[in-house]
Amino acid sequence: MRTDIFARLDREPEPPKIEIPRMSRTRLALFGGTAAFYTAIVVAVLVPTWLVTIDWKVMLFRPYQQWPELHAWLDYFVVLGQRGPTAVMVAAWLGWRSWRMHTLRPMLVLGAALLLLNVTVGSVKLGLGRLGPHYATQIGSTEMFSGGDIFPSGHTANAVVTWGILAYMATTPRTRRNLSALSATVSLGVGLTTVYLGTHWLSDVLLGWAAGLLILLALPWCEPLIARAEARILDLRDRWRAGRLPLPSLPVAAGGPRPSHALPNPGRGRGVPATKRTHGSRPPVVGVGASLPGPSARTRTAKPAGSPEGVPAPARRSGRETATPSHGSRTMTGG
Repeated sequence: MRTDIFARLDREPEPPKIEIPRMSRTRLALFGGTAAFYTAIVVAVLVPTWLVTIDWKVMLFRPYQQWPELHAWLDYFVVLGQRGPTAVMVAAWLGWRSWRMHTLRPMLVLGAALLLLNVTVGSVKLGLGRLGPHYATQIGSTEMFSGGDIFPSGHTANAVVTWGILAYMATTPRTRRNLSALSATVSLGVGLTTVYLGTHWLSDVLLGWAAGLLILLALPWCEPLIARAEARILDLRDRWRAGRLPLPSLPVAAGGPRPSHALPNPGRGRGVPATKRTHGSRPPVVGVGASLPGPSARTRTAKPAGSPEGVPAPARRSGRETATPSHGSRTMTGG
């Protein structure tokens, strides 16, 4: 009995296909509400309003000094929001799903989500240029357009997107609910950890949650492009495989021409002319001045000049040339 894991997986039935989410009315409503919240956070920081005051109060409170025993543990926990490690972990799981389900969609969805994350969050970061709490210059200021890149929080948005992809790609409602709760918990913890460490304002985290959620809600609009990309990649793979495989031999029709295989010339290079030979036949050995043997004679002797006896035609015996003696004749070997 084979115990190879890949052999067992090959015998397992194919899992159910991943249901592609559609842009329903509920999703559209959530997208509109999240976009309005996103805009309100940006305006509240630009004006400034009470949100900037809360940012400064939390910053001056310095949570990392209030609970220093949590600092070492939270330094490791915040890695769950870094783009490199989280992308590798999630890509490994989605790559396994792609291999098992014979589709590239999980990996392509992850790539599309990370691309949207880099473009949208990165452009807002560079455009607003807000400085972090550790680099603030004036108490009560918004620290906007000062060359920073922390608004919105990239750790928070990345945690929402990368861990939310697992819920987005779930195949059953129960799994989707469980993974949604898990991704919400991780992203919430990562965002609050950045506030604790003093690397982000509270408003940065709020905007990061909204930015990540907008990307997840907008993914159904990318599904047609993802489907076309998958079909294109699979088509290129099939063409590449077809180009590497050897051409199959075509059957020959009845009565049609067949390929001829030239027999090697045994006398080439030794001054012996090539002769047309049939299977199982050898050229006869005759004496000097003898006539060619006739077709009706089994063994025809050749009578050389000055000799009453002929030389019999050679018989095929174990690859050696011997003469078959007749009545009243003696054996001769070909010289």
